[in-house]
Amino acid sequence: MKRTHLPLNALRVFDAAARHLSFTRAADELAVTPAAVGQQIRALEDMLGVVLFRRTSKGLELTDEASAGLESLRGGFLQFEDAVQQMQAGQSSHVYTIAAPRDFFAAWLAPRLAQFRAANPEVRYSIVDGEEADFTEANLDLAVRWTEGPGDLEGVALGAAETITVGEGDWIAWPGDAHPEGPEGDAPLSVGDAGLALAAVVAGMGRARIPAMLAATSVELGRVAAKSPAEPSRRGYWLVAPLPQWRQKKVKALVAFLTGG
Repeated sequence: MKRTHLPLNALRVFDAAARHLSFTRAADELAVTPAAVGQQIRALEDMLGVVLFRRTSKGLELTDEASAGLESLRGGFLQFEDAVQQMQAGQSSHVYTIAAPRDFFAAWLAPRLAQFRAANPEVRYSIVDGEEADFTEANLDLAVRWTEGPGDLEGVALGAAETITVGEGDWIAWPGDAHPEGPEGDAPLSVGDAGLALAAVVAGMGRARIPAMLAATSVELGRVAAKSPAEPSRRGYWLVAPLPQWRQKKVKALVAFLTGG
């Protein structure tokens, strides 16, 4: 059934005028002029085909028609307020749904999420695997993607976009560096992602060129040896989300923590 178009602004003005029985005091509450209040009331009367107020020697009075609908109108405004609070409650929730590549989650993101939760014990996480997880289907708050930029989403870079070569021996290929020896080269070992490439290096199976952020902890702990300084890369790790998610207070708080802002 088609819904009737409701003049919500005029109804809000009517409610204020009915409570105060004064266009002047209603105008003060709404931060408009008394003339604007009168204009909205006349427009509402024209639309409804009824008179809402009558002037007497004592001031404004509600007509019977106005009084008949006032209680239901105020109940409706209370329901609007409840609806808004419920929507805002979802935004202020402390549950985060985040999509991230498994290797990046294990090497970089998980320790930082643990630190954030240690400072905010009420926080809960739901982690989704995969860089291409759909925001709507997975109901995501944020996603981490190894990419050249945020694309159509809002985003912020997590660290510098750099790669580093670690390990010794034959090259290990992965989708982000499928031909480490050049277009004609055929690496003896190919793996599914940068995390597996790093694990293969730790196991002594060869060398790999992987995102520097992914290798940092392993290099610091001496698990692998860096064979070259970090080099600029077209791709880097980006924290991304559609603009509505980016506006949420909880998202802003976590982003600020992860980026040191």
